[in-house]
Order: sequence, then C-alpha cells, then structure tokens
Amino acid sequence: LGEHGIEAAGVPVTGSTRINITLVEPDSTLTKINAAGPELSATEAEDVLEAVRTRAAAADWIACCGSLPRGLPPQWYAELVARSHRAGTRIALDTSGPALTAALREGPDVIKPNAQELAEAVGRPLATVGDALKAAEELRARGARSVLASLGADGQLLVEASGAYFATARVETVRSNVGAGDASLAGFLTAGGQGPGALASAVAHGAAAVQLAGSLMPTPADLDRSAVVVSADVPLDRPLTEPAP
Repeated sequence: LGEHGIEAAGVPVTGSTRINITLVEPDSTLTKINAAGPELSATEAEDVLEAVRTRAAAADWIACCGSLPRGLPPQWYAELVARSHRAGTRIALDTSGPALTAALREGPDVIKPNAQELAEAVGRPLATVGDALKAAEELRARGARSVLASLGADGQLLVEASGAYFATARVETVRSNVGAGDASLAGFLTAGGQGPGALASAVAHGAAAVQLAGSLMPTPADLDRSAVVVSADVPLDRPLTEPAP
C-alpha cells in the first residue's frame, strides 16, 4: 500500500490475520479456500471502531468490505455506520447475512450485494433483473440509501433516490473475477458514489478487473468506458444468467 501512496493504520490483535487462497484454472474456474480469521475480544473490537472514528473526519467515504471476524456481533457494522455518520462521513457496506440486515437500520449510504446476497437479504429467489430491482427497492425501504447490486455477467443495478439505472459492459475475455467486486465499488466511490455516471465507472472497473489475471486490480489504462452502456430503462423481464436461489 505504501508504494502506492496509501497510508495504512493497523490495529494489533492477538490472533493471526485471515488467509484466503483462490485457485484460478486455465478455463477461469475458481476454487476459493477461505481460512477462519481471528476471534476478536470486546476490547479489540472497540479498538477497531475507535481507529476508524479517529480517521473518519478526514475521509469522504469509509468502505466496509467482507464478513465480520469471529467474536463480533451482527450489529457491529451497524455501530460503525452510526459512528461514521456522526463524524459526517459517508459509508459503503459490502457484506452479507445478518451483518448486512442489522446495519440497514442505520442507513448506510450504499450497500453492494451480489445477486445471491440480495436474495438472502429479502428471503426469496431472484430469477430476473426485475426481481433484483424489487429486492433492491425493499432494502432501500428498510434503510439503505442506495443499492449497487452486482448481477454477475448480466450487469449492475443501481437503485437510489433519483431512480433506478442498469448498466452492462462488453467483455472480451474473462480471466478471473477475483477482486472484481472490490474494483467495482472503488470505481463507484471514486466517481462520487451516486448517479448513472458513478454506475458507469463501477461497471468499467469491474469489467476491466475480470479481464486481468489473478487478483490484479485495474489501472486507469485498463478501463474501456466506451464499452459501458447505462440506461434508466431497466430490462425487468431479462432472465438472470445465474438465478439466485
């Protein structure tokens, strides 16, 4: 991170850092081996919250990504959202399950579920883009200020106060989708975090990421914004390539 000019602030814990391994085969088949992370004590959990609080005022966005470590209650992200808002900082939440649903009551500025996580949050299967739109609208009604839903190869859906937008991108060859969601969220936030322009940036970054090997992150030179199409005319009846059970 330091080589890229990014300041890192660590919080010491007694356990070992979680290690995840992703195997990418020549045909782009992925096998993920995710080890269990450390179990945080109540003191360590509070230390993390305090570390975020002390830096929140200088940030435009705080991005919370991934599942919660063992030892943290599902409401932990909700507390982080509340503290961030008290500091006047917007927060993006990329998680799932009880941690996601518990945080909705604090009004995260954007949540970024994939189709599976979206289906889990509303408790019903999603077979079409229209199903995904209804689910995203339901999560907004439950507190999320905007929903950036990744629908895999079918595109991305943004649902916010100004309306709903759908975007796709032309992809020549899929090499690896490792980190594509993270790249997409980064593209969305760096473009302002709202509106069709930010959605276009999200899709451009995600499309660039899947065309790179391994877990490489796209640079500005890798982006092809001309390959992205954004529309306010959401294709409600379009079937999802991979329906979410």
